[in-house]
Amino acid sequence: MRSATADDIPAVEEMILARSNWLEGRGLPSWRERAAELARQAENPDGDVWVLAEDDGRIIGCTTVQDQTPPWGWTEEELNESAHYLYSTVTDPAYRDKKPGTVMGLWVVDRAAWEGRTWVRRGCLFPELVRCHETEGFKVLHEVQRTHTKVYLMGRRAERIAGMDERYRALWTSSSEC
Repeated sequence: MRSATADDIPAVEEMILARSNWLEGRGLPSWRERAAELARQAENPDGDVWVLAEDDGRIIGCTTVQDQTPPWGWTEEELNESAHYLYSTVTDPAYRDKKPGTVMGLWVVDRAAWEGRTWVRRGCLFPELVRCHETEGFKVLHEVQRTHTKVYLMGRRAERIAGMDERYRALWTSSSEC
């Protein structure tokens, strides 16, 4: 995992489009129309976009980690707790069996604990994704109706994750993620 840069924009966009093809092939909504916009976030000067990259530079995942939870849907008490908020996680479907999304999510949980934060939070729109994140230890804390969409707000307590080096190594050897 490393902080994304402007140089990553083409590779991130290519990866988002590969995921979009995969989603559309299964009749699911994709990020195709927003791929360029999402990829351009790699140059965010706040450094909150992270990429999971192979040693040769190939991007196999990206995610955004912010220090502030969006204000809607959470209680005032929750908003006052220290947390990282994880969103816009996208992975290359060619690595699906290696579960790079899980590795990135656990990296954030570990990083949050290392930084002394209490929580990692995330939101998602699809029940299938909720089930995936539940296997990573996240729990649905709130369901919020946002205009035409139900959003599942999830959280997991920050904690150190043993074996992160082994999880990274497993990504690079013999190539079902959520």
